[in-house]
Amino acid sequence: MGKSEKSLLIKRYASRRLYNTETSDYVTLEDIAEFIRDGREVQIIDLKSGDDLTRQYLLQIIAEHESRGENVLPINVLNDLVRSYTTQATSMVPDFLSASFEMLQKGQSQMMENMARANPLAGIPGMDAMRAQQEAFLKAMTGGMQAMNTMPAADDETEAETAQEEGEEDLDAIKKQLAELQNKLSKLGK
Repeated sequence: MGKSEKSLLIKRYASRRLYNTETSDYVTLEDIAEFIRDGREVQIIDLKSGDDLTRQYLLQIIAEHESRGENVLPINVLNDLVRSYTTQATSMVPDFLSASFEMLQKGQSQMMENMARANPLAGIPGMDAMRAQQEAFLKAMTGGMQAMNTMPAADDETEAETAQEEGEEDLDAIKKQLAELQNKLSKLGK
């Protein structure tokens, strides 16, 4: 799913229920986490006061994942974050973290591009599924913080289509060879 032009507005009612204004239904924290993993920006507003609660809920989502054993943040990083609230470094930490995640996202995107271009095994059946699993793993490791506006250029799409067609031709050739081998084996067994 591509990145939306505007944030998805979630309203929190006095009952603490969260309401998706796009779909007119109630959502859970896990639903919100899924929207974010899909590349959506989310804004959570208290209906009564108008306060922006986005940061509070994002921290709650992170805390729930960490408490379930989905540890992304090492203990020493958590300790350093706690320390940063009591030091003069507080003003530098947000910029540093933002730059670090941006660098991680660019590295991830570059690695995926390199894997797609330089993969001599692309024609082997099942490689697309394995590549998709690797992409999902990397996305999970970065918390879905992938730059979603890195759509391939028209030339890249043409190259991808050509590579896919060649892969399908290779697959057909492999299937034909397999059928011939099975035919020969069945004749030997008679």
